Amino acid sequence: MASAETVPASAPAADTTSAAPGIRKNGKQWHETKKAFRPVSGLTTFAKRMMKQSQADEVKKIEKEMKAEKEEERQRRIQSIKDRRTAKEEKERYEKMAEKMHKKRVERLRRREKRNKLLKS
Repeated sequence: MASAETVPASAPAADTTSAAPGIRKNGKQWHETKKAFRPVSGLTTFAKRMMKQSQADEVKKIEKEMKAEKEEERQRRIQSIKDRRTAKEEKERYEKMAEKMHKKRVERLRRREKRNKLLKS
């Protein structure tokens, strides 16, 4: 009986030296040690996925608002440029008319056109 007990006691000692975590059996120490394939380990819970999705939605909403604000500013600048150009053209047209006509008549025409513009809009 004593010999049966000594054999199993020496067998685990031999297993630990051959499967040491630091040294590979095939000699390719430069490779990473392979781990068991567990596809479940990468999955997340539904609550975490929904939380992540809600955060992404918030980010998209903020980005959309920022883009809309930027576009609004751009349109405002474009409109101000157009307004300046039309005012300049109108001024030049009245100056041309003033060369040919009397100053008071030009002022009268200007007021009349202004009234017509207000009625049309």
